Amino acid sequence: MTIEVRNIFALVPPAAAHEQLTTLLTAPNMRLERIVSHAHASPEGFWYDQEWAEWVIVLKGSAGLLFEGESAPRVLQAGDYFDIPAHARHRVAWTDETEPTVWLALHYR
Repeated sequence: MTIEVRNIFALVPPAAAHEQLTTLLTAPNMRLERIVSHAHASPEGFWYDQEWAEWVIVLKGSAGLLFEGESAPRVLQAGDYFDIPAHARHRVAWTDETEPTVWLALHYR
């Protein structure tokens, strides 16, 4: 058996037109992803409406996450996390402009 040690901050991609998603682990009813954002935001008028719940943590950088019906984004700093229920409509209002924002997202049923 080969067990490989990896680092969540290794090979953070440079700024690109879109967020960079890397699947780290999959199993029945769950998917773990690393998301790297470089001053990204959801397109105007776009809302995520996911069939799966999502537990998310910001590991580095910062972001603003807006839920439908709220007047202002929730500001997330490194270490902040929460659970987004399935079908909770939300969007990324902004991510850090001075450094990459590194997220860890666990999608689950």
